[in-house]
Amino acid sequence: MEKYAISSDGQKIHYKESENRNPTLIFVHGWLGNTEWWAAQQEYFNNMYHIVQMDLAGHGKSDSSRQEWMSEKYADDIKAVADAVSSQEIILVGHSMSGAYVLEASLKIPKVKAIILIDTLKNLDESFTEEQAGEVLSQYKKDFKHTVENFLPQFLFAEGTPPAVRERVQHEFLQHEPELAINALWPLYKTDFKMVAKQIQVPVIAINSDASPTHPENNRKYLNSYDYVTIEGVGHYPMLEKPDEFNTILGGVIKKLI
Repeated sequence: MEKYAISSDGQKIHYKESENRNPTLIFVHGWLGNTEWWAAQQEYFNNMYHIVQMDLAGHGKSDSSRQEWMSEKYADDIKAVADAVSSQEIILVGHSMSGAYVLEASLKIPKVKAIILIDTLKNLDESFTEEQAGEVLSQYKKDFKHTVENFLPQFLFAEGTPPAVRERVQHEFLQHEPELAINALWPLYKTDFKMVAKQIQVPVIAINSDASPTHPENNRKYLNSYDYVTIEGVGHYPMLEKPDEFNTILGGVIKKLI
């Protein structure tokens, strides 16, 4: 069923949910994504768990008139959905930029029992200066379409990424207004998530692509409980690139957590 929750600043946050069971898995997409990025997971896990797919503000079918784009607001979007669904146990699943936001949201949602990160926060000691962030974002401002088509692929896709996934992601990115897309990304560069990570007491497990290294020793300096699994031969979108293998790995991670 498709529903809406109201975030802290009045934005309508779109979400879909399956039949209620325990635990609840709330899937949160990355930058310029939407609920449909998790369609294969919804289909696979539908009869096992309570599946919730949501659109952050500025994405999918959620409102995009937010005045202040802040990590705290994204965390409030996730909290609004968590509060709206009936669940005693919640596992937050965050891909890409939303890995940071599910960490922050978990501090606001007492029913969160665990967090699953998808190809994100692979090294919490790695951070951008404001100057570096401005340089990256200036490329989007200068020519959004050219950057999406020619600059981003080197970071998002691997040799084995199916052409259909490349085309889909790039097409969906280009449906967004450049100014909104840039505003939606900026909070990721403005927040020190190490401070958030230090407050997390629930277990965190990541499923990471082998396209770039994971640094567990650095993450364990901040996260109380951190582990990861590697999925090989994919880029930044393992749930789209190898959905069957990803679902098998995710299923194992969920069982370990519950």
